[in-house]
Amino acid sequence: MNYHFELRKDKINKDGLIPIRLVVTHGKSRIRKNINAKTIDTDWNKDNFSINNQNKSPYFEYYKASNREIQSVIKKVEFIFKFFEYNEIDFSEQIFNERFDEDNTKVSIDFFEAFQEFIDVSKLTKATGTIKKYTTVQNLLKDFKSFSKYPLRFDSINKKFEEVFMLYCFEERKTVNNYYGKLISIIKTFMQWSFDRQYHNSIEFKRIKRTEDEIEVIYLSMDELMELYNHKFENKSMERARDFFCFGCFTGLRHSDIYNLDNANIYDDHINLTLIKTKTNDHIIPLNDFSKAILDKYKNTIYNPVPKIYSQKLNKKIQDCCKELEWFEEVKLVRYIGTERVNKKFQKYELITSHVARKTFITNGLILGMNERILRNITNSKDEKSFRRYVKIEEVQKQKEMDIWNTVKYKKSE
Repeated sequence: MNYHFELRKDKINKDGLIPIRLVVTHGKSRIRKNINAKTIDTDWNKDNFSINNQNKSPYFEYYKASNREIQSVIKKVEFIFKFFEYNEIDFSEQIFNERFDEDNTKVSIDFFEAFQEFIDVSKLTKATGTIKKYTTVQNLLKDFKSFSKYPLRFDSINKKFEEVFMLYCFEERKTVNNYYGKLISIIKTFMQWSFDRQYHNSIEFKRIKRTEDEIEVIYLSMDELMELYNHKFENKSMERARDFFCFGCFTGLRHSDIYNLDNANIYDDHINLTLIKTKTNDHIIPLNDFSKAILDKYKNTIYNPVPKIYSQKLNKKIQDCCKELEWFEEVKLVRYIGTERVNKKFQKYELITSHVARKTFITNGLILGMNERILRNITNSKDEKSFRRYVKIEEVQKQKEMDIWNTVKYKKSE
């Protein structure tokens, strides 16, 4: 990496002053930066990058300011060169320009400043819920650093970090394994993002493993769904919450997509919309008789096309609905904090939230015989792994296959 200054003699003004330009070279890369300095050709000292300034010069004060500008630029460039060397990353025109334009003269990259940049950049492409998760992880890492005194740097996100962070999450915060796995996933996403931007050259973070246990899939059976769908609620707000929830059960749409649904998205036999979470444009959701009935119910009302209910309020109301249906069946959930097994018991109505609607659609769709690939397309599940988060496909398919035995005709022996 080298730099020098050149005179732009093609830009000389009527007073004979010539603009000075910085030139940075590295291999085949050549970066030119105009600076706020000019000089007469004969006053320029190209050997030490300065303007020869005499007290009697009519440009004495201007030359004085120009020399300060040149020295400031030199200091900035040398800091940026040290930045590349200190962090052991390859020279990049993009990074040089960013740090030059931002007037950033820090030699090292601060871990949390980079994390904040990661969050800010992600706002352009990620859903609001994802940004909240990133911010939560950032705050958790700050708490972890304060509690453990572990030095958080790019080069320190390694197996040692994994051991200390795991101990903090499991012992201090009682974090269950699956949530811990999500934390690790976000940290690795950030580390890969910063690696791609050449903020560091460490690949130790790739050796960190996320922990994930199989968990129970909470969904409504077809009988439960129909019981909820057909129940007459005297409370109108509960009825609207039921309809909002059931619309999710019949379409597979997330809460955010139903909440933002507009008449312009509704066609005779399908919905066409941009999905909030994945930002997928022109996504088609076919309508069935049940989803059409809910849309018809709210036509020409203030709730058209469907009532708008915030997620927290919907969760409370739909649990009230299920409680009225006396869904008091005991459900035991098993979670692990590290190797510690934790059993918790609930009544089923307590576990019904807006997320259950999507799981209900997928699970019952499979039971009814819908094509798995088509189901994935409808629910915009990009791959099998994300799809399996909503349902234990093998269990559904095993039951369907076993039901083949129920078609066998046999004669009872006398």
